Amino acid sequence: MVEWSIRNLMTGAGVQLRIVHGLMVRDLMLRYGRDNIGFLWVIVEPMILTGLVLFMYAQFRAGYTQRTNVIAMVLTGYMPLTLWRHTSGVGGLLLRRSVNVLYHRHITLLDAFLARMILEGIGTTAALLMVYCILWSAGVVGTIHKPGHLLAAWLLLWWLGTAVALILAVITEINEGLERFIQPLQYMVVPLSGVFFMVDWMPLQLQKWLVYNPLTNCIEFFRDGFFGNDVMTHYFPWYAVNWALVLTWLGLGMLARSRGRISLS
Repeated sequence: MVEWSIRNLMTGAGVQLRIVHGLMVRDLMLRYGRDNIGFLWVIVEPMILTGLVLFMYAQFRAGYTQRTNVIAMVLTGYMPLTLWRHTSGVGGLLLRRSVNVLYHRHITLLDAFLARMILEGIGTTAALLMVYCILWSAGVVGTIHKPGHLLAAWLLLWWLGTAVALILAVITEINEGLERFIQPLQYMVVPLSGVFFMVDWMPLQLQKWLVYNPLTNCIEFFRDGFFGNDVMTHYFPWYAVNWALVLTWLGLGMLARSRGRISLS
């Protein structure tokens, strides 16, 4: 009985993996086609944006350059921000745009959603690795001090952005006009997210409030992995994990209740 259950579970998991993989390939073909560099734009696009930001900060030399390497500082702030924007930002009307795949009886809205989130995460992760390798080879940034911390922070931020995207996907199905507010809200979050500063640089009273932001926690966690003991960081990983768990639970519950609002017509 146990063997039969495990075998069924493994078979079902294999089917779901093939479904998500197929949806990812479909999404790539629809967005980028087969011409020119095609799917490589998933990686190249965030690389270009990050490169431009790094170049500008290297030229103008922001005021905090005396405290730490400005290129490493921007890299460890802007790349997590890119992951956050690429995951949470695509949630608007994502379910409606994926509804045509529901004609296939094995495919669900959650499959289509996960395929897009995985695709965005893989593209941004590849961009991070390529940008870092280029800068490290050129001697512009140093070696990552705590790879485990850095990876955990990156995955946590990916999860957090995915959970937010799921909630936004459902909310925008209820009220289509709310999609217009997603991008402005993302920009409003940036000044308090720790992208261009570290919590330790702020006044003590402000530090206590900044760490309540789960995005700030993830970025500080990421910088701890990159810089190690060279900088002072303030973060509580389990606080961000709790946020991700609650948001995921809310998103899945909202998705289950919203199925009746989404039709194949």
